[in-house]
Amino acid sequence: MDYIRRHLERKFVRMSKFFKAVLVTGARQVGKTTMLKHLAESQSRTYVTLDNLMARQLAKTDPVLFFQTYKPPAIIDEVQYAPELFGQIKRLCDETEETGLFWLTGSQQFAMMRHVRETLAGRIGILTLHSLSQREKDGLVFENDLDFSLPCLQARQAQAPKNDIVRVFEHIWRGGMPQVLRADAEQRQEYYNAYVSTYLLRDAADLGGIRDTLRFGKFLTACAALAANQINYKTLADAADISQPIAKEWLSLLESLGVVFLLQPYANNALKRLTKTPKLYFGDTGLCAHLTMWPTPETLMHGAASGHYFENFVVAELLKEYACAQTKAHMTYYRDNNTSEIDIFVERGGAIHPLEIKKSANPDRRAIKKFDVLDKSTTPRGPGGIICMCEEVIPVDAQNCLIPCNLL
Repeated sequence: MDYIRRHLERKFVRMSKFFKAVLVTGARQVGKTTMLKHLAESQSRTYVTLDNLMARQLAKTDPVLFFQTYKPPAIIDEVQYAPELFGQIKRLCDETEETGLFWLTGSQQFAMMRHVRETLAGRIGILTLHSLSQREKDGLVFENDLDFSLPCLQARQAQAPKNDIVRVFEHIWRGGMPQVLRADAEQRQEYYNAYVSTYLLRDAADLGGIRDTLRFGKFLTACAALAANQINYKTLADAADISQPIAKEWLSLLESLGVVFLLQPYANNALKRLTKTPKLYFGDTGLCAHLTMWPTPETLMHGAASGHYFENFVVAELLKEYACAQTKAHMTYYRDNNTSEIDIFVERGGAIHPLEIKKSANPDRRAIKKFDVLDKSTTPRGPGGIICMCEEVIPVDAQNCLIPCNLL
């Protein structure tokens, strides 16, 4: 299969020229190793994976000998399995001024990240690779950072193909794992079956100490059924026949493995009675659709949950956009005790960009009236709008547009 260029490459190369070590985190099978091997093609760089039990054992018991065997510059895969390496990586970094000495991959597992931040502070850059975005599949690279202004959106529209709901739901249903891009329905189903049993259940046991795979499987499915909703730990616990504290632990593990991400609620002292419950989203909509057993893109598109899947798709595309962008963005959602909700707040460049998400091609433009709540906020309001299935950018007022979802 031809290599698909990843938008994170630009940022990774810049960080590798600045830091002595760079860690790429993300879920299994999203293409971390493939990207690093591709970038290393013109270099002489050692490769080792700690999925290899012999290499892992050496790394854990004798880090000095490990690096005599696998000399830097090196790519070390699945580094979360041997946090014992970080002390020796620090020593090797401190012995040289050379940058890009260590390229590491791993999950965002809490214990590993604590070791990384404590041991390698100032020496390591940390990036996140997600599964393929719609734009990466299409080979489309926008020249500008997304700021939701009319000129930005119009510039992107000039490059983008026509928005098409059939293509969008094909992407949602198939997901962004590189190995399923050209799989038929049967192959895709078996891929995700194997993904759950080979990776998720094994990592749950290895990294989370979870032995009850039957209950964990039920929990995973219950999470998929709640995608794009506020977290309800009682619902998740009841579905898997576990306690709510255990449900919180298991969800935290799935988040650390990059399987799900939690969108936190907006918090501001000037706005009272705001919810404190996060919303749950899947990093890969294909895995989510597999777990909830939607057999085809068409049944998903016409099903009762299509709006939730479209919202998950949009939020995930925004997450992927800002993981690669030059300017950091912080994403939250707004909901108050009157159940007034705004799907996304993007805080970027000192402004808040309010966004609604609608599957319709002609959504009710009155939805932007809810954005007035930001007039009470201490942070200025930036351009926003309604992300939807419209075919071209349509200004609604001076600050808001109808935004085709394929411009993200």
